[in-house]
Amino acid sequence: MQIDRKYTLETLARLVQTNSINPTLVPGAPGEAEIAGFIAESLRGCGLTAETLEPAPGRTSVLGRLAGSGGGRSLMLNAHCDTVDVAGMAEPFSGATRDGKLYGRGAYDMKGSLAACMAAAKALKDAGTRLRGDVLVAAVADEEYGSLGTSDMIAHVKVDGAIVTEPTGLEVCLAHKGYLWIRVETTGRAAHGSKFELGIDANMKMGHFLAKLSELERALRRRAPHPLVGPPSLHAAMLSGGAGLSTYAPSSTVQIERRTVPGETEAQATAEIQAIVDLLAAEDADFHATVRPFFVREPFEVPASARIVKAVDRAAAKVRGCAAAAGVETVVCGAGGAGAHADVEWVDVESVVKLAEILAEAAADYCG
Repeated sequence: MQIDRKYTLETLARLVQTNSINPTLVPGAPGEAEIAGFIAESLRGCGLTAETLEPAPGRTSVLGRLAGSGGGRSLMLNAHCDTVDVAGMAEPFSGATRDGKLYGRGAYDMKGSLAACMAAAKALKDAGTRLRGDVLVAAVADEEYGSLGTSDMIAHVKVDGAIVTEPTGLEVCLAHKGYLWIRVETTGRAAHGSKFELGIDANMKMGHFLAKLSELERALRRRAPHPLVGPPSLHAAMLSGGAGLSTYAPSSTVQIERRTVPGETEAQATAEIQAIVDLLAAEDADFHATVRPFFVREPFEVPASARIVKAVDRAAAKVRGCAAAAGVETVVCGAGGAGAHADVEWVDVESVVKLAEILAEAAADYCG
C-alpha cells in the first residue's frame, strides 16, 4: 500500500500547529473547532465524505467515510484531536522536525496517529480498489477529559471493528484498564479553634480514612495480576478541606482514581471503598462520610482470535517485517514517540508513515 509521505508529514505538522487544547481542562482554551475544520476539509480533498458532529456545544468531532461497495465489514480508525495544556512548553505549536522527530503538543498524544489514519484512508482511495466494507476515520473531541466525542460517535455510527490509535510504538495491544473516579467526603462540625469540646475535625476523620485507603491500595497491587494489564490500583488524586486556620474543618474531600482491570465492575470497586467508610463509622460514632462515584470508563479486553486483531497482526508483520508483540496495555496500535502531557513532546515521523501503512493494509484485509 503506497502512503503519500508528503501528505502525511504536512498533515501532521498542520495538526500540531493548530491549538486544540481541551477547554474542560483549561477554561477559555479553543477546543476542537478549528482543527476539526481542517480535518474535514483535508479528508474531503482526499475523496472521502466528511461530516462534523458536536457532542457538546463548542466541541467538535469529525467522521470521514470511504464508502465500500457493500456486503463487507466496516472499520473505524479512531484518534482524538484534543490535547492537554501547553504550560511549560518551549515550542508547543511549532511542528518542527529535528533528527526524525516532530515536536509540539499532541504530536505523540495523538496527532501523529491521527495523521496516519488520514493518510491510510487517502492511500486506500488512491489505490483505486473498492473495498466491500466502509472505512471510517473518527477524529474525536474530548478524549483528554470525558470522552464525549467517542461516546457521541458510537451513537451515530455502528461499525464491525475499530482500531484505536493511541500511541504504542506500533505494537498491537489486546486489553486496557478502565478507571473510576470516586469522591469521598467526611463531615465534621465547625467550631472555633478554642472550642475543642464542640468541634469535630473533618480533616482528622479524613486522615483515618486515608490510612485505611492506603491499606486497600497495597492490597490491590498484591492481587493476582491480569495477564496483559497487571493488577488494579488506586491513588488519592486530590484533597481539599477546612474553612480557616481557627476553625474546625466542617468537611473534607478526597477524589480517588481507581484503575480497574478486565473482570472488575464499578459496583465492586465502589463497594470496597464503601466498606472502609462503614468500618470506620462502626468504630467511631463521630465518623460520617459519603462515597459517590462520578465518572467511569470500563476496562476492555479483546480475544487474540478476533478478526480485527488478526488483520492488524498480519498488517503489522507485513510492514515491520516481523510479528508485533501483543500484550501492551490498551487495545490500540499507534505511533511511537515520547512526552505525552510533558514539557517536551515528540513523535517519530517514520513510525507515523509506517502506522499509516499498517492501518491501510489492515483495512484492506478486514473490509475487503
